[in-house]
Amino acid sequence: MVAPPDNDVLWARGLTYAHDGSPALQGVSMGVREGEILAVTGPRGSGKTTLLRCLSGQLRVQRGEVWFNSVPVHTMGPLARERLRRDRFGWIDPEPVLVPELNAWENTALPLMLRGTGRRAAKAAALEWLERLDIRDAARKRPHALLQSERQRVVVARALVAAPTVLFADEPTASLHRAEHTHVLRTLTTAARSHAITVVLATHDPEIATLADRTLPLLDGRHVRTVHLPTPPQGETPTATAGSPTTEATGRRPAREGAGRPVGEHTGRPSAADTPAPTTGTAADTEGRRAAGAQGEHATGAEGERATGGEREDRAGAVGDDRAAVEGEGRAACSLSV
Repeated sequence: MVAPPDNDVLWARGLTYAHDGSPALQGVSMGVREGEILAVTGPRGSGKTTLLRCLSGQLRVQRGEVWFNSVPVHTMGPLARERLRRDRFGWIDPEPVLVPELNAWENTALPLMLRGTGRRAAKAAALEWLERLDIRDAARKRPHALLQSERQRVVVARALVAAPTVLFADEPTASLHRAEHTHVLRTLTTAARSHAITVVLATHDPEIATLADRTLPLLDGRHVRTVHLPTPPQGETPTATAGSPTTEATGRRPAREGAGRPVGEHTGRPSAADTPAPTTGTAADTEGRRAAGAQGEHATGAEGERATGGEREDRAGAVGDDRAAVEGEGRAACSLSV
């Protein structure tokens, strides 16, 4: 057994714990100094809550060491760990857990009264913390008459009222609306710094983690260098839709897109859709083809007739052949763009 560093109020080495044979912690080591705020980060199921419960003595580690102020917590019995939690530790759950028979200020003052503080002094301290968290008006309400967010504020006030040496906060704003996160967390961190309270905070929210002095990333029960927490998308790259396809290289619509509407709509020139079917060329062209004995009627693009340099592109297709019609329209669109 090796003694922890003198400047660490809480220290752990090689923590290992399993739930029903499923590993939750695998050799995690860490240390926290007095007055420091440490954020244990990672996705859900990474072992954050298990680590906090082992550090606070709620769970006895199966392997490894936990020290608090140079006292080995991992060798303590159940009663000694319970006294430690009552006298030196504070705890905030993700969901507010209050005594239903007590009102808000009585729930807040409960840790002080359990330590022997008089009722009047305990009430004054409780009301002060409820005031800081903007919930003093509900001091005489019982939990069933409080909103979920109000109950969570009472839990935060109860954890801070006794000025614990170490405060463990397991997703403390999980039941709060995002608009309330900042106020509650700033109250918590400001109080911790002003009273030199060490805070071990578990969160999967990167915004909350930024309020800490340092982070301890976990992944699958192991301490890792970095965990990429999920963040709201800042923007999305435009993608092609069924109604508006684009080409990957240029972002332009393919030539087939124009098949459903007249080309002249964009160029001011007549298109294949503007001429009668099945013949789309001039009358002279038609007579010439008839004289030559052509069996099918072919369309000669009007634009090709007027193009300079003798450029001319014929479109051929049997009447009623949909596939040939589509190909012809595509070639006509290409010749017009030139």
